[in-house]
Amino acid sequence: MDLSVIIVNYNVKYFLEQCLHSVEKAMEGLSVEVFVVDNNSVDGSVNHIRPKFPWVRIIENKKNLGFSKANNQAIKESSGRYVLLLNPDTVVEEQTFRKCIAFMDAHPEAGALGVKMIDGKGHFLPESKRSLPTPAVAFCKVFGLSALFPKSKRFGKYHLGYLDKNQVHAVDVLAGAFMFLRKETISKVGLLDEDYFMYGEDIDLSYRFTKAGYQNYYFPETTIIHYKGESTKKSSVNYVIIFYRAMIIFARKHFSQRKAKIFSLLINLAIYIRAFLAIFRRFLKKIYRPFLDAILIFLGYFLLLPLWEQVKFGNANYYPSEFLTVVVPCYILIWLLSLYYSGGYDKPLNILNFLKGHIIGTLLILIGYALLPESWRFSRALILLGSLWAILITTGLRIINHYLGWRDYEIAVNKKKRLVIVGKEAEARRVSEVLQKTDIKPDIIGFVSPASKSHEPFIGSIDQIEDIVHINRVDEIVFCSRDIPSQNIIGIMTRLIGLSVDYKIAPPESLSVIGSNSINTAGDLYTIHFNSIGKESNRRNKRLFDFLSASAILLTFPIWFLVFRKPARGIKNALLVIFGKRTWVGYCLPDQSDSTSLPRLRPGILFPSDIQVQKLTNRELTARINILYAKDYKLTNDLLIFFRNIRNLGNV
Repeated sequence: MDLSVIIVNYNVKYFLEQCLHSVEKAMEGLSVEVFVVDNNSVDGSVNHIRPKFPWVRIIENKKNLGFSKANNQAIKESSGRYVLLLNPDTVVEEQTFRKCIAFMDAHPEAGALGVKMIDGKGHFLPESKRSLPTPAVAFCKVFGLSALFPKSKRFGKYHLGYLDKNQVHAVDVLAGAFMFLRKETISKVGLLDEDYFMYGEDIDLSYRFTKAGYQNYYFPETTIIHYKGESTKKSSVNYVIIFYRAMIIFARKHFSQRKAKIFSLLINLAIYIRAFLAIFRRFLKKIYRPFLDAILIFLGYFLLLPLWEQVKFGNANYYPSEFLTVVVPCYILIWLLSLYYSGGYDKPLNILNFLKGHIIGTLLILIGYALLPESWRFSRALILLGSLWAILITTGLRIINHYLGWRDYEIAVNKKKRLVIVGKEAEARRVSEVLQKTDIKPDIIGFVSPASKSHEPFIGSIDQIEDIVHINRVDEIVFCSRDIPSQNIIGIMTRLIGLSVDYKIAPPESLSVIGSNSINTAGDLYTIHFNSIGKESNRRNKRLFDFLSASAILLTFPIWFLVFRKPARGIKNALLVIFGKRTWVGYCLPDQSDSTSLPRLRPGILFPSDIQVQKLTNRELTARINILYAKDYKLTNDLLIFFRNIRNLGNV
């Protein structure tokens, strides 16, 4: 057996599918076995890939064992001369395995090998080659010196930026996304260290290889795509803590006691600094738009009030100070909450939802005003003038920033993505039909032939792709992986760096289209959705209904002892709903195990099937009802189910 490929998967079934398609092509002419170790995914990964790739050996774990343990499970069962640890969010070239085997065969001193990696936009990933994170190297990384001076031999050691990325080099550390290992070397130095749950195990194994007298090589003569997902993970506190604690484990294991103490002190300091920055950054990103709106609206009142008092009453201090310090902030809070629940802070912004939020907020303020005691009813005119100012200033802010290109203020203008599909006619038409059924509804400019010559119905050939992008103002290129080799796809991506174009790859016979940059970036996975309930606005409204209705039940709980069939249980369920442990309406329980491909919901008190008098026992029918509930979700559906079954809220 030439090679054993091991892929550890956790909830990325569409990326895994694409990865396996590329692996299948790279296996041709070689003796290869492929393991997929699934760490208890809840997205239906195993059921999704098993019928598509019957030659894959699947190991199903009943809990998430982490990266090291999962890889070790498969390594113990592997029989290849070489073992490849491969991430599921990667695409390999057709010649990748062959080239790696040839290099390792020609270099018996090589214990492990890593390759050149690019992201989904074609940019080189610097973690393709790394140095050992000694205290000095870690200091430069943690405090940003390596980013400021990437080519410096002194400060840029972490990613070895001074080494030519297109030349073979002996390096200290290889990336865990693609580690091509000699099996006999693993037998000598040992398996992955299971003290590392996630991150750090690749550094540890690389270091043990060099300590045993082997070389780790960076090998750029083949390139892979790695979608990563690091762009969003690195902004999370959880990532910061797990990653840097893995570095502490490494230091304690491999450095002298004195060095380990210095390293641990440095890393712990980095954890606190980075964790604080991560929390602050996330908080700021969530709060800065409503906070800026609040400041602008308050500023309007602050400037408007003296003018209004002077014109209306001839007295610039007619209203008490409480009007500005208490009443106006309450108005602003109501407007902001109304904007939020109307989708006024969704991205991209629907301007009608934004205006609707303002109007609803104004109506709520006017209703509340009418209910206040006379001493707190200052002026309806000021409410209306403030509302007009709020609409003008906040809408104007969004329009200006939209045209300045500020992504957080992007306005949805129903502009369709202009894209071309590269593939043979039959597959290009199939992919075109898939794309038209997704939420994006793109403007498909035409098909591009993967051959050097083109004819009808193609608008050009792959050799003309750069001109096609320029002339047709193409936003995105979709490659049909059935018809164009991964090597050619990667070549085009690296050749077109600098153009404002995204890339997607459509695996054969799949309902998914994957790309452009990161595994966690919104918009980088197109699928035929039945996830209306997965939309942020619907989930927000569903949660608001749950919270308000459960709160109303608790505030009027004596009444419900006369209504609920099981009153105590009903009150308990209301508490569970308030604290987000349950939802009033969830998926039908008989099909809970099969609903992993649906958007996730909290366990329900009631179910879509409860709208019927007769209970469902047919598994296929309940699955269909769950799909329809998710696909065509409306808040009115929950209201109907809730009120029809209000006496049964304590039954579960």
